[in-house]
Amino acid sequence: MTHRTLLALLVLALALAGCGGGDDGESAATATATPKATATPANTDTSKKPVVTVPDELPPDTIQKRDIVKGKGPKAKKGDTVSMQYVGVAWSTGVEFDSSWDRGEPFTFKLGEGKVIKGWDEGIPGMQKGGRRELTIPAELAYGAQGSPPSIGPNECLRFIVDLQKIER
Repeated sequence: MTHRTLLALLVLALALAGCGGGDDGESAATATATPKATATPANTDTSKKPVVTVPDELPPDTIQKRDIVKGKGPKAKKGDTVSMQYVGVAWSTGVEFDSSWDRGEPFTFKLGEGKVIKGWDEGIPGMQKGGRRELTIPAELAYGAQGSPPSIGPNECLRFIVDLQKIER
């Protein structure tokens, strides 16, 4: 079993153990609710390297964008030079393959000119300075059938958490 499967089973066992009423006649419907267990950290502190998690399910076949922290100011658009901090994880393994945080400096590129994987050119526009976004990028918008050995296998879906630190027009 994978670590994600084991985690899911543990969460299920804990949830089942908490069901039902007590000896005092209290029903499950009136019991005090407990927070839902989750494997996904909040990742709202943009001064710290985020933790990227991957659910134990099939990857999506379209790009998925989820803003974790909304930035301020103008939105990034094609032609802007952007500086990003990021962490990337392979969907199939949940293993981190790259992180600008570990190098100690952001990655800078011109948006929309094909200097990065297509999923970044499509997934970053609309972000604002100071924003943090989770991007789930299907293989055809990442490295496709060839992958990027040795870290990224063929037809690998990728998940990133990206922080937009600077926009230059």
